[in-house]
Amino acid sequence: MRILLICDDYWHPGQISIDGVAPLAKDGYQFDIIANANDFSPDTLKKYSVVLLVKCDQTSQTDDTPWKTETVQKAFVEFVENGGGLVVVHSGTVAGENTEVLDNLIGCRFIDHPNNCPVTVSPVKKHPITDGVEIFCEVDEHYRIDIIADDANILLASYSPAQGEKSKYKEDPYHNCPESIQPAGYVRTQGKGKVCVLTPGHNLAVWQNPQFQQLLANTIKWVSNKNK
Repeated sequence: MRILLICDDYWHPGQISIDGVAPLAKDGYQFDIIANANDFSPDTLKKYSVVLLVKCDQTSQTDDTPWKTETVQKAFVEFVENGGGLVVVHSGTVAGENTEVLDNLIGCRFIDHPNNCPVTVSPVKKHPITDGVEIFCEVDEHYRIDIIADDANILLASYSPAQGEKSKYKEDPYHNCPESIQPAGYVRTQGKGKVCVLTPGHNLAVWQNPQFQQLLANTIKWVSNKNK
């Protein structure tokens, strides 16, 4: 199966997700990469049954121009409603100034995160996406999100300990964060299609963790309707 991977922004170099999905080749998945949104057009979505979105509203790592135009957002909605599978990982949840249509499709908006810290991810519900996935811990950005979709079915939770004087950036607003438990993964449907959101994934070690690899493989299978 060929999958479209849309990645790369200032805070999240595309190479991390590109290297992160590479091991999935063993499952027969091939990824076509768009790292610069200038290479994207709404018609691109018509070529794929699954899209992996790991990109905020910045054209590329060196160009912070917004790319999620009204036309682009509507194209994603049509893609899902017509039966496409959308997998949104980490920075894909970060809203732009005018991305309400896409935010509603994804079902959440990024709020903030503390400094990189140990984040423990745990399945909380049986589902094809969590099948065979065990609790794991990696240093990551612990995303806090506002879930806005009424039908979001939360499958994973994440935990980070309190951060104090040992935080890397003592002057920033994320210093001295309390311990936190957050939703780390959920699914929803819209029209004929499926959406899955996974919030871990800032660092390559997360992507390469065997449990996260299992999550990705399960998720692609589920959103592609190969697993009901």
